Amino acid sequence: MNICVIGAGYVGLVTAACFSEFGVQVVCVDKDASKIDALKKGKIPIYEPGLEDIVARNMKAGRLKFSTETGASVENSLVVFIGVQTPPREDGGTDLGAVEAVAKEIGSHLNGYKVVVTKSTVPVGTSERVKELVQQGAEEAGKEATFSVASNPEFLREGAAISDFMRPDRVVIGVEDDQAEAILKDLFRPLYLIETPIVLTNIPTAELIKYAANAFLATKISFINEVANLCEKVNGDVHAVARGIGLDKRIGGKFLHPGPGYGGSCFPKDTLSAAYFAREYGERFRVIEAAIEVNALQRIRMVGKIKEALGGELQGKIIGVLGLSFKPETDDMRDAPAIEIIAGLREGGAQVRAFDPVAMDTAAAVIPNLELCKDSYAVADGADALVIMTEWNQFRMLDLERVYKLLRQPIIIDLRNVYDPEPMRKQGFSYVGVGR
Repeated sequence: MNICVIGAGYVGLVTAACFSEFGVQVVCVDKDASKIDALKKGKIPIYEPGLEDIVARNMKAGRLKFSTETGASVENSLVVFIGVQTPPREDGGTDLGAVEAVAKEIGSHLNGYKVVVTKSTVPVGTSERVKELVQQGAEEAGKEATFSVASNPEFLREGAAISDFMRPDRVVIGVEDDQAEAILKDLFRPLYLIETPIVLTNIPTAELIKYAANAFLATKISFINEVANLCEKVNGDVHAVARGIGLDKRIGGKFLHPGPGYGGSCFPKDTLSAAYFAREYGERFRVIEAAIEVNALQRIRMVGKIKEALGGELQGKIIGVLGLSFKPETDDMRDAPAIEIIAGLREGGAQVRAFDPVAMDTAAAVIPNLELCKDSYAVADGADALVIMTEWNQFRMLDLERVYKLLRQPIIIDLRNVYDPEPMRKQGFSYVGVGR
């Protein structure tokens, strides 16, 4: 089977690479000629463990190609995935400009039956709009419009995207006719063979599943952060609370980790979008709206926590920050808590220096004039406090004796609860965690 994936960003590139790993002939298309040229040379524009190897292997085998030619790629494919970006608008809605442009372009290159699949995260009702625009593009080009539309939302965690695609918890396929269903089931047959649950449903339901999943996970994060804040008032331990409730199988322990709040390309955008389109349908997603509010307040609270640890004064202090990406194993800083927290520290008069294992270049682009250091110890050298912002593994086993000697004041504010409070305090640190 020949397929085309339009969009060589995070979702599109991972989707194209992993389908080619299944033995499918894949062409990944993007209008950014410099990005495509780099990919043809084996240069991956994002940091994702394992992706570079899969791309190189399948390019060498001739199963994966990259192109800027949408027309030829669509014409030579049976299934066309739309994997372009859907950024947030200022009003909380979703910018569907790229999806709509691609849909119309697909229609203008129809040369036989195609299944047009929306892979990007889009509000409910978008696939119906895609259908209209494919039809419109075909009519304007004088083409016979023979096609189906479908929804196949992605559930890829940054830093674990390859395993999430190759061994997913489930695959969601929204279709409106038997022909599209049969073709997509055949395309995903390798996952049937490892007994992956396949959720077959109609298109609006498939679109909503993606939003409901991300909104629920974001809500769990906001919930445990509120519990953590309460624990600090009553001398409780949020980790024990999380374990106590997480052992209940109806709740589960995942995403019950307190910290500075969620970030990244999905949760902030998708929660805002879900709340927005619910209002468009005359409903209120009150739980999601509350999760959004809690997440925003949590970042402000973290600035206050750091200030309090420094005796209530930020002016003139040197603060070292370990970790900048919104989570480990990625260089993505979209809506990363570090951005707002560092801004808040600077507004209070602090000087901030930082280190991240992979997000240094990204940080330099999104946080102006940030002092970037070569490693964790350079960050600590002469600092008044050390803040653990992102829970990279290499921050879990720091040489604490060395850190103690390097710091001007032995203050550690651990926003990810990487360390246990009592051992840290016994080593002489003024240690502050979240909810414990």
